[in-house]
Amino acid sequence: MARTAEQSAALSAATRSAVQTAAVRVFARHGYAASAIRDIAVEAGVGIGTIYRHYPTKDALYADLLDQALTGLVALTENLSGPGRPVETIREFTVQYLAGLTADDGAAEFMIVINQGVTAGTPDASIARLHGAHRSMWRAFEDLIRRGQAIGEFGHGDPAQLTTCYFAMLGGLTSIRVGLGAEFTAPDVDVVLKLLIEGRTG
Repeated sequence: MARTAEQSAALSAATRSAVQTAAVRVFARHGYAASAIRDIAVEAGVGIGTIYRHYPTKDALYADLLDQALTGLVALTENLSGPGRPVETIREFTVQYLAGLTADDGAAEFMIVINQGVTAGTPDASIARLHGAHRSMWRAFEDLIRRGQAIGEFGHGDPAQLTTCYFAMLGGLTSIRVGLGAEFTAPDVDVVLKLLIEGRTG
């Protein structure tokens, strides 16, 4: 019996998702420049032609992944800029990030791929878009720390430096998670936030 339009659409979406997941794994392992469509096809367990039906080039596939990342960065920036208590906003984000690292759903690999976007070998247009979104999120995080310091929720220190150290910690944890796999043990949220909270006055 022939598939319905809904069944065909669902199958196409499932294949596209499998290709994206495979691409994230391949990009994370080998880097964007050293990865080939055939590598992604092998990882996904599909033919090269199947990938080309969804994406005409490797650049297009990467751009699709980047669009997902940009959507997430915009949402995060809006959340960081919201009216909530700074310490609770950052705690919630940290909890979600750490949960993503411990889940076996490719979140850590995805973060590695996005971080690769600032290195050579990825499309120039993608780099520019990624930088812009990161800068906006970075400024929102700095402002959030500044607001938290003003009401005694965070300790003293330059907000820009604290932001750099906080995200450097998350980046390091992400790399360790990808390297260790199931052996990775995520730190408690309070351990991560100690950098920001230590020395607070409130």
